[in-house]
Amino acid sequence: MEDTDRRDTEPKPDPKTDPKTDPKTEATAADGEDGPPGPPAPDNESSTGGAGGKPKKKKRLRRTRRTALAVLLVLLLPLLTAETALRINYMGDPADGTYTRDRDAMWLGHAWVDGRKKDADLTALARSLKTTGIRDLYVHTGPMEHDGTLPESLYPRARWLIEGVHRELPGVRVQAFLGDVLATEGPDGMRLDRAATRAAVVGSARQVLDAGYDGVHLDLEPLHSGDRNYLSLLDDVRAVTRARDAQLSVAAHQIDPLPALHSVFGFFTEHPKWWSQEYFGQVARRVDQIAVMSYDTAQPLEGTYGGYVAQQTSLALEVTPPTTHLLMGLPFYYESNFDHWGHAETVAAAVRGVRLGLSRTDADRELFGVAPYIDFAATDTNWKEYRDGWVR
Repeated sequence: MEDTDRRDTEPKPDPKTDPKTDPKTEATAADGEDGPPGPPAPDNESSTGGAGGKPKKKKRLRRTRRTALAVLLVLLLPLLTAETALRINYMGDPADGTYTRDRDAMWLGHAWVDGRKKDADLTALARSLKTTGIRDLYVHTGPMEHDGTLPESLYPRARWLIEGVHRELPGVRVQAFLGDVLATEGPDGMRLDRAATRAAVVGSARQVLDAGYDGVHLDLEPLHSGDRNYLSLLDDVRAVTRARDAQLSVAAHQIDPLPALHSVFGFFTEHPKWWSQEYFGQVARRVDQIAVMSYDTAQPLEGTYGGYVAQQTSLALEVTPPTTHLLMGLPFYYESNFDHWGHAETVAAAVRGVRLGLSRTDADRELFGVAPYIDFAATDTNWKEYRDGWVR
């Protein structure tokens, strides 16, 4: 999930190229001596004229095929092993009682604060949420500028939304979802290594709390594992939210499914993707809520995706202190690409994976929930699978 609100297909007033193959040509001899060409050598003779041997060309082709097959097996075997392990991880029955604790959250699009949503929309939202466990709303209020500032013109209807939610849904908190693209993998974006930028983000946090929000939800991507500047920022923002008795929540990257995988992946690509489990714990200890973006996993099957979510849930539970509210993201949208296969990344599989991970690691965890992403892309099927599998 990136702060560009990339799945927001609603109109706004104001986060691979196709593969190409080169044509292959085959060179043929065109020149020769005068007179008719000689007869071709028999198949049972080598190019050196020896009888009974295979032609050298055929031998080379056979060796090339064997080598290619061996390389393919070397590459595929670990992948197949990992995928099999994930499918096995999806097996079994979740423990009784591993359902909503009435501490779920949901990401909402920018339309709720820029003037596109009306009273009727708020009434419908309240009606749909009353029968769920959702108690926090992360409302897209940014994005912030690259220097960390936040134009007030981006959220003219924030007060209307906050007051309406408090009136229609007592006990539900409205948090300002702020984010930006980080300049970690390109020249453009927010630079957290600049003290002035971090100070401006803290100022933006004060700004939205002054507007009436119940908390600040940060989503800065792509954030590489081990970033100390981010930890420093969280410390500074939390000092502000605690002084206001407000929440500080963050959207978190997934955790290494294999030890140090982010380091290995980062060696070959610009985007390491995962956080180390240790770094995840360091972030979790600095916030009130941490929501894992447990989607866009590239898992090809529903069973392996569910097993992956079960694994992520366990890994996150192991390092999240019981005083921090942990949430696992649910894909309330449909896409079909290499990063997100819609037929595999279903809400039903995610919910079952969450329940399995919770059952195996900390079935009685109180500060725990799920977080659907995102309201404007949600389908009736998404809501049904969430209610049937988690809310009950």
